[in-house]
Amino acid sequence: MCLAVPGKIIEIYQKQELKMAKVDFSGVTREACIEHVPEAKIGDYAIIHVGFAISLLSEEEAQQSIDLLREIIEAGELEDEEPV
Repeated sequence: MCLAVPGKIIEIYQKQELKMAKVDFSGVTREACIEHVPEAKIGDYAIIHVGFAISLLSEEEAQQSIDLLREIIEAGELEDEEPV
């Protein structure tokens, strides 16, 4: 199963000629490439998949997705998944 997760862009910078961002995933920060969403700015929420921002979304949409992911994790529904 592939999973894209919403995160909040908290910093934007250049790295090896690529537009990059530090993204906050509910307290965990990771680096992501944001070249595919050039309009992204600090404070925006982005869907991140394998280190790349693939789209932007509203804060409300991001929170709904985060809440749903928490429900799935709490229900233990991800534990039975077979690795691909």
